[in-house]
Amino acid sequence: MRHLVKGKKLGRTPSHRKATLSALSVALIKEHRITTTVPKAKELRTFVEPLITKAKEDTNHNRRQVFSKLQDKKAVSHLFNEVAQKAMDRPGGYTRVIKLGYREGDNAHMAVIELVDYNDIKPADSQKKRRTRRAGKSKKTTSASGAKKQDSSKSEAKPKDETEASKDTGNSEEE
Repeated sequence: MRHLVKGKKLGRTPSHRKATLSALSVALIKEHRITTTVPKAKELRTFVEPLITKAKEDTNHNRRQVFSKLQDKKAVSHLFNEVAQKAMDRPGGYTRVIKLGYREGDNAHMAVIELVDYNDIKPADSQKKRRTRRAGKSKKTTSASGAKKQDSSKSEAKPKDETEASKDTGNSEEE
């Protein structure tokens, strides 16, 4: 039984797992969006969200606790000065995991993890493509294209009328 065992092993020793999550957290805080495998992204979410919550209250004690996890001064200052200020009104859920598909080389399931307050637009790769039927054209599409042709012929007629009208006014002014 796995009582009181938090997180996945990710095929690493505990020290290697800690270093991996720390490095991924620093990259996420600095870049606001990173691409990694789905299991790493899901574990990173549980690692970095408590750090963002601590950063919302800027005290010396909280800075030291966050630094003990990240081991990067620039990332800690960026987290407290920028990221926490944007996440101040949010009660949790600071990250978003978007699945991308499978990596070509080893077929690993890939995902993008991003900070919600910085990236409101989903990546183009994650959007599903719409399927279309190619069985044949319906009557609605042919009538719609016929209406477009009629509209274009009307729009072409208007400039001719305007030029003739300007010629007429020009002639009347000269006379």
